[in-house]
Formats: sequence, structure tokens, C-alpha cells
Amino acid sequence: MENRVVSAKELKASKQLDKDVVLAMRGIDKRFPGTKALNKVDFTLRKGEIHALMGENGAGKSTLIKVLTGVHEKDGGSIWVEGVEGEAHIHSPQEAQDIGIATVYQEITLCPNLTVAENMFIGRNKGQMVHWKDYEKRANEILKSLGVPARAKQELGNCSLAVQQMVAIARAVDMNCKVLILDEPTSSLDDKEVQMLFGLMRDLKSRGVGIIFVTHFLEQVYEVSDRITVLRNGELVGEYPISDLPQVELVARMMGKNLDDLADLEEIGQKKTAGEKVVYQAKDLSSSESKPFDFVIHEGEVNGFTGLLGSGRSESVRAIFGADRVTGGDVQVKGKKVNITKPHDAMKAGIGYLPEDRKRDGIIADLSVRENIILALQVMKGFFHPMSKKEMEEFADEYIKALSIKTASQETPVGSLSGGNQQKVILARWLLTHPDYLILDEPTRGIDVGTKLEIQKLVLKLATEENMSITFISSEIEEMLRTCSRLIVMRDRNIVGELTGDQLTQASVMKTIAGGER
Repeated sequence: MENRVVSAKELKASKQLDKDVVLAMRGIDKRFPGTKALNKVDFTLRKGEIHALMGENGAGKSTLIKVLTGVHEKDGGSIWVEGVEGEAHIHSPQEAQDIGIATVYQEITLCPNLTVAENMFIGRNKGQMVHWKDYEKRANEILKSLGVPARAKQELGNCSLAVQQMVAIARAVDMNCKVLILDEPTSSLDDKEVQMLFGLMRDLKSRGVGIIFVTHFLEQVYEVSDRITVLRNGELVGEYPISDLPQVELVARMMGKNLDDLADLEEIGQKKTAGEKVVYQAKDLSSSESKPFDFVIHEGEVNGFTGLLGSGRSESVRAIFGADRVTGGDVQVKGKKVNITKPHDAMKAGIGYLPEDRKRDGIIADLSVRENIILALQVMKGFFHPMSKKEMEEFADEYIKALSIKTASQETPVGSLSGGNQQKVILARWLLTHPDYLILDEPTRGIDVGTKLEIQKLVLKLATEENMSITFISSEIEEMLRTCSRLIVMRDRNIVGELTGDQLTQASVMKTIAGGER
């Protein structure tokens, strides 16, 4: 059952407020042109609590966080923060920080060229003389007390992503934050780094810090969280203790429906069989970033590269597409020898590529949804043969409908869409070119479970109904097993195994990655 959410007035009069509640948001409204992003949303955070904020892309999570941190002005509702007299009016991230609200984003916002200590204390001396020896001593004390494996004089850029995030958290803790917001903190971390971060989160929880945890990894939610708030389409679905909301019910509430889609996915997956015709074949292919490897994919096949972060899976597909400088190898497409040294060569050969980093290599944020969708096809036609505006609008409309892209219009800047919808726009871009072979590198990273299922279903339908050959890469082994009929296992940028049929189990994948060791 959903907990009854008390009003701000009741909260203020409640004794429980003084003991437990560190943050209360009530009736929060936020509108943007053409859409209502938040509709009377309530959220409560208690001291010493890890509270997961869940919802599909576009559910309103990011908007709620931005309202709380002063990035966006709310259009209605009220915010109460412990220690602030009356209602809190937050107009900027600095004001949020001043009243004890700190945010650590997925993309590190610190300065990698500065030391750990400089990152922890820069901008905090308020015109006073800077005594860096004292700051370095203080930084080392904080890092040690929190168990952060870094030294004050160490350059931040030489630390792992996990440690950089922990330094950002240490900075927030030293500034006496009461509310710590972690926005997708684990999306680029390996399992060991995730556990390191979780250890720090539990330590802060024991110190009474309230933590808002935003993530798309459901297993991680259940490993570390105490409570879950679910948003859907800008509205509150409910707030639940973790023990009262099984994972399957969480997914149903996020999506607003039951998981019939998963059954459909499994049914489609059972039909996937590769044809005899070889679509792409490489012998001793290598690039500036990859070691030589052999690779083949058949018509209608969905295969995948799997391995730990840094194993070489992304480097391998970038070599196939010519995204990195190709240094050797022989390539055949449909039995004919081709020379692919740059992405345009691959596109002309009928190959499409959705990159791992959609923000850096995929979308052009300032261009419209329409312009992003038609980009690859226009490149193939050549810019001296421009499409008419009518053609572009028809193509954009077709794929916005086909992929259920949520956008106010095709003229909306793609950078303003949710991550899942940005990913669909890049998919639309390549589907418009009708490739014979499509490479999808982390197509579901950082997007909600509903959109993940949509993309998985689309991949399998493209293979079974249109005989498209697809290479699918995901950090989630379960997702790979669900979509691929053949897995190429990598370690240290070498192919160390290939799994098919009954070998496609999580245990087999892990054993092959580990080289047969326990």
C-alpha cells in the first residue's frame, strides 16, 4: 500500500518532523512550453535514509531534482528543509548548497587537472588567504574518515571515476550537507567500484545524511535503498518502504502496466535464428585502439561482444565501423572485399552504428529532432543533394511515430529530450538509412526499464522480420542473453571465447570472462 503523504502544514506541526524529516516537497508544479513536467508532486526525505527516486525517462525525476537544487524555478508548491525558517526559496545551486543540499552528477563536474584537495576546497575561502597545507591536511583527514582511497595531493584526473565521485561526495560532506543527491552515480562504474561507492553511502547514512539515489539499475536500488518514490508522467505514483514493493511491482508502477511486454520479448527471442548468408566478415582487423581480431555476422543474426569495462568490446565495433583509425585487416561485405577506413565508408557499405556515448558521439544537442533523424541519410546522399523540407518532415514524422519518441514537436532541440528519447532519435537516424548491419553499443544504458524493453523488442523484430544483422553490446549480461544468439567474450582486448545455444548462461559468460577461474 502507498503511504499517506501529509501536507506541509501537518509536517510543520508534527514532532516527527524535528526527529526524522530533513526535506519535504509538497505539491510541486513545473511547466515548460507545451508540457507539464511536474504535477503536484510530493517527496519526503528522512535523516539517515537512502531514498531511491524512480521512474521512466520523462517521468519528472530530473526536473524535480533541478527544482530542489535551484536550477529551475518551481511554478507551484512548497519546499521545507531542516534548519531553514519557514518555506525554503531556492533560486540557484549555490543557494541550495548554502542550506545543505549537495548534488553529485553522473558526469563529474570537478576539475581533473587540479589536486584532490584543491577540488574539495576551491571556491570556499570567500576571499580569505588560502593556506593549502592546512587544506591538504584537512582533506586527508576527511578522505581517511570516509574511507576514500585518494590522497590530497593526488591529481583528480589520475583517479578512477568512482574515486572522483567519492571526492565530490567528500566535498559535500565537509560542507555539512544534510541532503545528498546522487544522480546516476554508478552508470560508468564496474562492480567493485559500485560496492566501494555503496560503502560510502552506508557510512553517510549512519551519520544521519539523507541521500536521494537516482538510478536505472533496479538491482542496485534493492541492494542499498530504504525507501522508493515512483514518478510517472510528471505525477507521484507513490512512496514505498523497500520491503513493501517487490521488483516486478516497481517495474509495473513505473510503466503503468504489467510486464506482458517481457513475455512478448521472450516469445520473439525464441524465433531468432541466423541465416546462412554472411553479411560482414573481418580477418585480423585492428585499429589504433584494438588488437587484431576475426569476426563474422550472418543475415538476421543478433550477436554481441561481452566482457568487463575496458575489455575491448567497444573498441572492436569502432574498428568495424571505421570510427577509430584502422591499422590492418581484410574486410568483406556480402562476399565482396571492401576498404573501410572511416565511418562514411561503413555507411556506404550498409553499416550503421549507435555509439556508446550518445552525448559525445551521437546526438547534436542544439539541432532539432528532425535534423538529428535525417543526418545520416543526408550524409549518404551528399550535402550537394539536399532533401526537401517536406521529405525531411515526412521521415521525421514516420520515425517519431514508429519509435514512440516523446517530443513536443519534430522541431524540439534533441538535447532537451530525456535520455531514452535521445537514444530513440539516434536509432531512428540509422533505421532511416535501412542498413544491412546495425551496431548498437550500450543502446539501453541510462534509460528506463520500459524503454529498454521497447529497444530489445525492436532489435529482435528487426532481425526476425527484416533479416537485419545486429551486434548488440550491453553491460547487463541478462540483457545480452535475452537478445543475442551468439556472444563473443573479450578480456584484455582479446577474444577469449564464443558462446551459443546452451552455453548462453550467466554462469558460462562469467566463467569465460574470468578465464575459467572461480
